[in-house]
Amino acid sequence: MAYHHGDLAAALVEAGLDATREGGVDALSIREVTRRVGVSPNAAYRHYPNLAALREAVATAILEQVAASMAAGAAPDPAARLRTIGLAYIDFALQEPGWFSVAFFGGRALGPEDIATTPAFRALAAALGDLVAQGELPADAAPAAAWSCWATVHGFAELCLHGPLAAMPPAEQRRLAASAVDAIVAGIRA
Repeated sequence: MAYHHGDLAAALVEAGLDATREGGVDALSIREVTRRVGVSPNAAYRHYPNLAALREAVATAILEQVAASMAAGAAPDPAARLRTIGLAYIDFALQEPGWFSVAFFGGRALGPEDIATTPAFRALAAALGDLVAQGELPADAAPAAAWSCWATVHGFAELCLHGPLAAMPPAEQRRLAASAVDAIVAGIRA
């Protein structure tokens, strides 16, 4: 159903993106996004039956942006692409901490099956698949390698956002991120 400003469902997600960019999960509410769009809260329920459904839609939009940032500037060489996408994942988390929190901690608990279907994980799996095709990684090692890579970049991002690396200057975080990603890529190729 079209509204005077266009597609209300998309407008609500955009308002959710705006709200969570700075405020993270706590900034996302039906009342806040409808206020930003200029409609009554009841209008939102035509598209999202509850806050959890809206959070899911916003998280999906964020995960698509994570994947887009990982794809930007990706190298044709699979090992270089694996490095690029790993660093891009960490960079996204550090540059967009509000969105990162919504994508991974903002709603339903994500299981391995959920993560494996995200565009970001599929990009990682594709780079590993290319390493398999080049003979640099045994095919049966690719699934474990994907989770090792994911754990490395996701864990590193969390250490920078909420852990002992949070007070470190961004340039030093980036240097250590490159070391962590280089180590995991080297380990996978060994």
